[in-house]
This record gives sequence, structure tokens and C-alpha cells, in this order.
Amino acid sequence: MGGYFGATGKGDRIADVFFGTDYHSHLGTRRGGMAAYDKDVGLQRSIHNIENSPFRTKFENVFNEMKGTAAIGCISDSDPQPLLIRSHHGTYAICMVGVINNTHELLERCFENTGCHFDAMTGGNINSVELTAALIDQKQSFAEGIRYAQTMISGTAAIIILRDNGNIIAARDLFGRLPMHIGKNENGYCVSFESFAYRKLGYEDAGELGPGEICELSPDGCERLAEPNKEMRICSFLWSYYGYPTSDYEGVNVEAMRCRNGEIMADNDKAFNGEMQLDYVCGVPDSGTPHAIGYANRSHFPFARAFIKYTPTWPRSFLPSSQQERDKVAKMKQIPVHEFINGKRLLFVDDSIVRGTQLKETVEFLYGNGAKEVHMRSACPPIMYGCKFLNFSRATNDLELITRRVIIELEGEQGFDHLDEYSDPTSERGKRMRRAICEKFHFASLEFQSLEGIEKAIGIDKCKLCTYCWNGKE
Repeated sequence: MGGYFGATGKGDRIADVFFGTDYHSHLGTRRGGMAAYDKDVGLQRSIHNIENSPFRTKFENVFNEMKGTAAIGCISDSDPQPLLIRSHHGTYAICMVGVINNTHELLERCFENTGCHFDAMTGGNINSVELTAALIDQKQSFAEGIRYAQTMISGTAAIIILRDNGNIIAARDLFGRLPMHIGKNENGYCVSFESFAYRKLGYEDAGELGPGEICELSPDGCERLAEPNKEMRICSFLWSYYGYPTSDYEGVNVEAMRCRNGEIMADNDKAFNGEMQLDYVCGVPDSGTPHAIGYANRSHFPFARAFIKYTPTWPRSFLPSSQQERDKVAKMKQIPVHEFINGKRLLFVDDSIVRGTQLKETVEFLYGNGAKEVHMRSACPPIMYGCKFLNFSRATNDLELITRRVIIELEGEQGFDHLDEYSDPTSERGKRMRRAICEKFHFASLEFQSLEGIEKAIGIDKCKLCTYCWNGKE
């Protein structure tokens, strides 16, 4: 994934963009970058590796190194950015959050049409942000170029551009899979992935861009360059996993949605499984916790934190590059509260079940500390497809998904013709898949939130939601 923040106004914007970008650190772990514009210095840029330390530590000297009345910043899980580009549009800085699935095709088109070249990375790969800029530069205006690039890209491209006049162009991706918020204060305007980031900095809501909408921000206003599209497919995982609890997307708060989601799961459980005998409802920290609170409140079983994550030195378990190292860090972070585990019947709610590798370790850890039963609930439906629009599970081959692996074990690849049945807990195939996962991970029971349940918890028109990873529908 990735996140972005930009601001333009009267007076220096470096502090706003430093803190605003840092507030997106939950969205990426590979690269952090900032670019700034000052009328005397021009455009400046800095990029750092943040795989082993957070954004703020790498940019703590930015106040001495950069200045400007406009700046943009990016947290990236993919390529280094922002990039500085010089073209017939002038010199500009650009960030892009999303994914390009047809890189080779676009490269060949660029070579044929313009004869341009690209800076090659290890293995001959190119920076997707540079490719996006090359597409934009094939048209006569930024708005026309951005729309052309987004149309040509198979995948998703949310783009922000810092111009050499101090203005910022903000372009939400064509289907609005990612959010793009505009904030304002007495000094200027900002653009942000996460709404809470600018509110904490003293900006107030000025609106959300619609799908494909393009605006140009200046210290004095926000000018629309392209009208929004009517069709939206915002990523449902923003609410169930990616989004920060204090964020709002399309007017729906993340934390509130997660609590509602847990309540709906509790209702479904009671209707489907009847009365359960439990001692505590717990959340797999951190994003599973509010789902569990909602479940506990509705089911009237007490909520407890059966183990605590030790985060002062290990804030994020996915920082290490290898899965083995990530699993080791995740295990080292888990500190048990024996009073809530030993001899207890526990129901845990996790935000999702993707590969299941860390979840297996967690359940073994709980049984190793004396748990009597460990029931598992996923706050989203079974993930059947790797995402092709964003970076969530993108590095995951479909056959790495726990659901796909179990289906292969049960009936081979022909089982993929019946994915809808496997998602359905009332079908025989659905029951078999759940039993098989229970046996593999030693769950006392397992259930997933239904697609209808998560759509209800989000609460916006379901035709505006992307649910591809669950049902394969674009």
C-alpha cells in the first residue's frame, strides 16, 4: 500500500508535511520521501529507506535541509518516491500510490511513441512512478496527461504532483479505490490519504475527491481540473484492516465500522451456532481488537486482552524482509496475561485470515500458555483472490492463500470452480473447508464474516465497494 500528504500555503509547509506524512506510517514500510518548493531554492527532494526505522527518525533533520511554501510526502511499500521530473510541463515532483500490472506493455508503447528511456533498477525493473510520469508527459496538460496515464494503467494510480509554481495537483484514482481528502485552513490547502492527519494539524474538512477527480490546490483555493466519474469501487479492506481507527472514508469512521462489524458477527454466530460457552472474547491486536469489542458488547461475553504486543522495540512485525524473520518477531512480541488464558475458553477475532502463518503461531502460543479452547473468527469473508488493484496480498500467489491451499487438499484445482460454495458456511463445501482449517490450526471452531455482513457494517451502497478479494467481482 502507501500513503501521501501534501500542503501548499502562505508560510513554510515543511512541518505540516513532515507530520502529515508520518501519520501515514501504518500504510507502508519500505520508503519514505518528501519534496518541497521554495521560490528561491526551487524544488528539493529527499528519500530514505524506512524498512528498519520509522519515517520520523529518517527525516528528523528535514527542517534544516528543506524549506518551502509547498511540499508533498509519501510513505511507500513499493518504489522510491517522490521523483523529480523535468519535461515540457516544467520541473515537478510526483508521487503515485497504487499498482501497475501492465508495465511491460506500457514500456513498449513509450519506446515506440517517444523513444524515451528510463532509469533501470536491479533486474531491469523500472520505477512505476517514473513510468506514470512518462505517460503524463505525453499530453499537453497535467489534467489531460493524468487522465491518459490512469486510463492506460491496468491497476490503480492515485497521483499527487508538486509543480514548480508551488501548486499541488491531486488526482484520485479512476475508480476511487483509494481515498483522497482535501483540507483547508487560514493559510492554505492540503491533500491527504488519511483524514485525521490534517485534522490534527489544524486543517478542517474541505471535501473528498470523487473517483477520477483532479484538482489543483494553491494557497488561495482549490480548482477542479477534471470532473469525478460516477462509478466507484473503494477498497473494503480500508475499513477492516488498512485504515487507521480515527480515519473516515466516504463519511464512515474506521473504528465505528469495526465495532459494528463485530456486532454483526456475534448476531450471525448466535443464529448459526446457537449459544456458545466462552470465558472471554479477545482481539488479535491491533486491528482485530475493535471487531472483538463489538462482538463482546453484542454477545455479552466479557472482553479481555489475553496477550499484549510488546511494541517499544518491535512496533511492526512485518518490518523484516523474510517471512521467517517476521514470524519470529511476531512471536517475540506476544506477552501473555495468564489470568485470561490458563484454563479459559477464548474466542479471538482477527481482521482477516490470509496465509494463516502468524495466526497458527498465535494459537500454539495460547495453547502453550494453558488455553482450554481457542475459537477463531475472521472479521471479513474468506479471501479467495489475491488483490490486483492494490498491494494488499499482491505479493501473495493465489495458492499461498490458506483458503486456496485447503481447497487444493480437499478436491484439487477443480474445487476452484466452486469458490462461492466454499465461502458459504451453510454449504457442504463451506463446512468442509472450515473443518479442514480448524484441524490444520487447532481452532476449536472457525467462522468468517459474511459478505453481506461486512457491507452492512460499512454502510455505503454496496455497488460502490470493491470486494474482489472475496468474490472475484470487479
